[in-house]
Amino acid sequence: MSFVLVNDIQKSYNRKPAVSGVSFSIKPGETFGLLGPNGAGKTTTISMLATLLKPDSGDILVGDNSVVTNPKGVKKLLGYVPQDIALYTSLSAEENLKFWGRMYGLKGDKLQERTKKVLELVGLTERAKDKVDSYSGGMKRRINIAVGLLHEPKLLLMDEPTVGVDPQSRNKILETVKDLSKQGMTIIYTSHYMEEVEFLCDKVAIMDSGRIKGMGTVQELKELVGNKDLIKMDVSKEVTENEKNSLYELFNSSLEVKEQEISILVENGAKEMTNILGKISNLGLEITSVDIQKPNLEKVFLHLTGKSLRD
Repeated sequence: MSFVLVNDIQKSYNRKPAVSGVSFSIKPGETFGLLGPNGAGKTTTISMLATLLKPDSGDILVGDNSVVTNPKGVKKLLGYVPQDIALYTSLSAEENLKFWGRMYGLKGDKLQERTKKVLELVGLTERAKDKVDSYSGGMKRRINIAVGLLHEPKLLLMDEPTVGVDPQSRNKILETVKDLSKQGMTIIYTSHYMEEVEFLCDKVAIMDSGRIKGMGTVQELKELVGNKDLIKMDVSKEVTENEKNSLYELFNSSLEVKEQEISILVENGAKEMTNILGKISNLGLEITSVDIQKPNLEKVFLHLTGKSLRD
């Protein structure tokens, strides 16, 4: 049985589609990843789930509550961790949590208990009395997560929660999400980092240009490209438009050319390597490095969209 059901949602800005016909379902306790580059429609989708935006058409059900006809019912079930930091930097972490906790209707011993609990969860108990403006970017994001967890939501929405953070804070955030998943919380997690969704998510939807291009478990998505290898080559200069056109004519496989990098998805990469390098050299491009990668979500994204995930 689905806890979240997204049914053919559409959203446009100034007649330009941002989300076009997106549908998916999530079971209770699943971690669901929306993977795609900036501008893919992930944040717009999350904003509709969070009832911050109303779909132009379609609907979303969380439990039995519709974001269109009963947004208040949806809000009661949600915790939301936005991309932007939503904190008062002149207050301490503890003061921020108590302020937002009161906004959620918490008070007294319950508010004190939940404040202590979420500080422990994000690993910032020892810095609870410090003002937020003394925190690193990663610590601010961890408190942002703590705010979203105060009222014990049934569904946690996390929109790019590791953007701009240091590696230590990023690892702490990922471990926190993993722990929440183990405790049975339903989570929707957006990212343009494939390694994050591979680590966290039970199910992944690949988004690009407002649409879902592929969906399934990480293993199911990898199987879309079969035994193909991703060959990445750096060249000594930026590839010209004429050279790009020649490359697209030479290779029928999934191919992307970006500045001084050429990526190609082929069967039996090791066997085809000599032939591929020869064709590229014949165009007058000097290859400076070559890397063959095993199946991963970046290969899947290139296969489905014809471009790299970080565009």
